[in-house]
Amino acid sequence: MASSALTSKSFLGSSRIDGASLSFDLRKSSLSSVQISLRSRIPKKLQINAAGSTFGTNFRVTTFGESHGGGVGCIIDGCPPRIPLSEADMQFDLDRRRPGQSRITTPRKETDTCKISSGVSEGLTTGTPIHVFVPNTDQRGFDYSEMSVAYRPSHADATYDMKYGVRSVQGGGRSSARETIGRVAAGGVAKKILKLYAGTEILAYVSQAHKVVLPEGVVDHESLTLDQIESNIARCPDPEYAEKMIAAIDAVRVKGDSVGGVVTCIVRNAPRNKAGNSTSTGQMINYNSVLVVFLDSHYTKLVELVENALQNKTKANYLALGLGSPVFDKLEAELAKAAMSLPATKGFEFGSGFAGTLLTGSEHNDEFYTDEHGRIRTRTNRSGGIQGGISNGEIIYMRIAFKPTSTIGKKQHTVTRDKKETDIIARGRHDPCVVPRAVPMVEAMVALVLMDQLMAQYSQCYLLPINLELQEPLIAPRPEAANASV
Repeated sequence: MASSALTSKSFLGSSRIDGASLSFDLRKSSLSSVQISLRSRIPKKLQINAAGSTFGTNFRVTTFGESHGGGVGCIIDGCPPRIPLSEADMQFDLDRRRPGQSRITTPRKETDTCKISSGVSEGLTTGTPIHVFVPNTDQRGFDYSEMSVAYRPSHADATYDMKYGVRSVQGGGRSSARETIGRVAAGGVAKKILKLYAGTEILAYVSQAHKVVLPEGVVDHESLTLDQIESNIARCPDPEYAEKMIAAIDAVRVKGDSVGGVVTCIVRNAPRNKAGNSTSTGQMINYNSVLVVFLDSHYTKLVELVENALQNKTKANYLALGLGSPVFDKLEAELAKAAMSLPATKGFEFGSGFAGTLLTGSEHNDEFYTDEHGRIRTRTNRSGGIQGGISNGEIIYMRIAFKPTSTIGKKQHTVTRDKKETDIIARGRHDPCVVPRAVPMVEAMVALVLMDQLMAQYSQCYLLPINLELQEPLIAPRPEAANASV
């Protein structure tokens, strides 16, 4: 029998369609034993980075690590320099996310203590990549012996095998919610910068656990505080409904089962575009303690505006610019992608959401008006703080649905890796309901989106002189304000 060589046709100038040379000799090899020689043929200009572990364009975050490996963490690239930063800025939210914090979370015990090993010098960011690491200290790999053979229903076990042909069995590897430690750490950095330079507050809370639903209007988004959210283990700001949620989670926890829920997230003082004037100088100025730090071409004029505002005790305003872009990069689209990238997410609603489909246009439209400070506002907020894909300065709000935890202690039907039907009872330590711990995860992803969009706004719309009739200058707090706790 003549020898045969199997090769692929060239494509776009590359010598192989799949970047490899595949060949075998039928006289020496059987079909069950084929030697494959892999030699990369794809030019670098045609290669694609499709790893899926990096988020953001300007403020880029790459997470790494697995549930039962040596540890997890992130690398933050693109963080502005000279920002005061320490582990404490990240640790607060990591403590809110960590396992073992209450009876309605996983009993796994981890301190989740983070360590910054680069990108910060003498308490200030240097503008170089920030490396954050959190060690795993309470792994129990033997709890996952059954999962090495059989797939957990509705978990990522099967699809990881289908995609990669191999997977990390212990703890689910990258599909574990432990991966979100890197997101929450990076989100802590983004939240601090947004708070310092825009006065932005990002608050999430549990609005539903199983069939216990917090009614609309019970929570006042204008006055909601972090203390209200953190006052109970359910992270529901209403004490009455918090107790009902805890009871609902406890009821399934003792049976080895799980339930899902909904996390609502709001953004106050989000950057917005300005139209109209409110001060004696014809411009709206940020806070009551400000210093112009950007736009050299406008530096002198902006300093005069700020000083006049301070001397006249002009009504303050938050950093004013619209985040988001038309068409494909709308702000709500970016938020949806970020939220839906979290483990166990199954739905995303923005503004009026699906309920808005029941209204007419005249009922749904948010009418404009000018407030006492000359700011253009909307009387209602069914748009959710974003119109045309760009933030308008009203409260941004969204809801994210989380499914019941896949890994449960009840017998379920499944198949093994060699496609034989069987039953499985999962061991290990898992949340009976993910939403109480998902709250800081949602906040982190929203912060990463806003930070990335804020930096994009600087680069696109403030590189050249701005239109002072329609846009506001970018101004930041005085340096001493940067040292205040956030």
